[in-house]
Amino acid sequence: MTSTPSGIPGTADDSAELLPIASGARTRAALRTLIRPDRGRALLGLGVLVGATAVGLLVQPLLGRIVDIVADGRPADALTLPVVLLLVVAVVQGVTTTLGLTQVARLGETVLARLREQFVERALHLPADRLERAGAGDLTARVTGDVARVAEAVRSALPEMARSVLAIVLTLGAMALLDVRFLLAALLAVPVQALTARWYVRRAVTVYADQRVANGAQQQQLLETIGGAATVRGHRLEEQHTEKSARRSRKAVELTMRSVHLVLGFYARLHIAEYIGLAAVLVTGFFLVRDGSVSIGTATAAALYFHSLFGPVNAALVLLDDAQSAAAGLARLVGVTDIEESAAQLPHQRTEAGAAVTVDAVSHAYGPGRTVLHEVSLALRAGEHVALVGTSGAGKSTLARLVAGVQQPTGGTVSVAGGHQPTGGKVSVAQSAPGPAGPSVALVTQEVHVFTGTLAEDLRLARPDATDADLRTALATVYALEWAEALPEGLATVVGEGGHRLDPARAQQLALARLVLADPPVAVLDEATAEAGSAGARTLERSAEAALAGRTALVVAHRLTQAVAADRIVVLDAGRVVESGTHDELRTADGPYATLWRAWSGSRNAPRTR
Repeated sequence: MTSTPSGIPGTADDSAELLPIASGARTRAALRTLIRPDRGRALLGLGVLVGATAVGLLVQPLLGRIVDIVADGRPADALTLPVVLLLVVAVVQGVTTTLGLTQVARLGETVLARLREQFVERALHLPADRLERAGAGDLTARVTGDVARVAEAVRSALPEMARSVLAIVLTLGAMALLDVRFLLAALLAVPVQALTARWYVRRAVTVYADQRVANGAQQQQLLETIGGAATVRGHRLEEQHTEKSARRSRKAVELTMRSVHLVLGFYARLHIAEYIGLAAVLVTGFFLVRDGSVSIGTATAAALYFHSLFGPVNAALVLLDDAQSAAAGLARLVGVTDIEESAAQLPHQRTEAGAAVTVDAVSHAYGPGRTVLHEVSLALRAGEHVALVGTSGAGKSTLARLVAGVQQPTGGTVSVAGGHQPTGGKVSVAQSAPGPAGPSVALVTQEVHVFTGTLAEDLRLARPDATDADLRTALATVYALEWAEALPEGLATVVGEGGHRLDPARAQQLALARLVLADPPVAVLDEATAEAGSAGARTLERSAEAALAGRTALVVAHRLTQAVAADRIVVLDAGRVVESGTHDELRTADGPYATLWRAWSGSRNAPRTR
């Protein structure tokens, strides 16, 4: 479980450093970039919809023609042609509308898929500390709620909006062809509609953006409370977390109700605009028919044209609700895709001569007043195994993650021989930017993940081109081949969620086997044997030792037996290096390490503490 720097989930300041949100201009630019590869499909869909809408506009004049035939008392057979034409118009409009909307829908789904791919790619490359500062709830809300809202808009709002806008423009043009005075009368409704849209948009952008943030904060609190339930109960923080959850839920509900009231006011104003426009067209028609300027059928067609605008105008304005909500979600997605790639990388540095890893005056803080490392300097020689030990909160895991490249230091530099800077996320094997032979640094933590798929596929995450023989060799290296081949279908056995369950020790061996396959020159183990329990500790320690053979290694020692086997031990205390040496040297020095050793081993013969 990931906790806040204080060690108690959910006790961090409520003002988390959320992931960025793109500006409106940047969101529109990103959308244009996403659409550019499919411009042909966009133009085709638009052209077909224009044709479908234009054909549909023949309905009102045909109905007006029928009115004139009846008003003039002509024979019934005179109605045959306009009625047949109405049927033809209905069929042609239906077919072309379907084709046009299909093209628009395909365009939307393609763009959405492209956006999702960019979002996932960037999210996977975000530094872990950046995600931790934002909170898992923020990213979760974006990848679920925001993606769903944008997807809903693409599948329903986008096609309907395209059709509505075309219908409005072409219908107004048709009214002008009947008589420009009908168009002028209809335009009396536009000021009310424009003011309504402006009133709504100015309020909706803020409301929906705040609503997305509030939902993210609510999810973050629920994730922290549920994920850290044992710690919450252990520290008697149930009431505090319940109150936080309730407060964030109330905030989300409050913003939801604000959006409801906003929509109700929006609809009320639209009805006023409809009344003004229809009344103006009918009055204009009355005077024009009385003066003989137009026929009754033409006036009827004009009234029907305006009445037909109710649907597309209301749809277009109502869709502003979906559009604003989707735009807020899209801005949050684009904000993540725009995060610079360099944000996930450390600056290029040279290592000391003969050193595989150099940590030079590195400091790190999780926020103001939360400094966990203070100008730590450390050099790992090629092939050397160094164990990090210290009490809880000393900064061991933070230093390990900085060396692995999962986090960036707030001060100082971390350098790796060969110049391949470590990057990546918090995964079982966090790989660096690959060099000619693979990654420079790999990280294995106690929080390993078994991906859903076959055991062979899970292993090949580290080296996709590995043969079955390579996989068996890696498993044998970490003493896992026997149980792997004993699975129901051997390497073809499905593991992970919904598949064969691997206990924590075997899952850790799987992560170590991936380390062997990745074959990095530098490996970082952050309490990678902690999940084994007492019974499997020795087996997992042997697996880790075998996986590290021939590599430079930095090991956060969960058990001091790992420190005993290391070439050198570095002791951290309150974020500073306080001792460095071999096991025997540090025991003889009778310093902090000797105290830790006596407390861990329970030895009665250990030297006295000073």
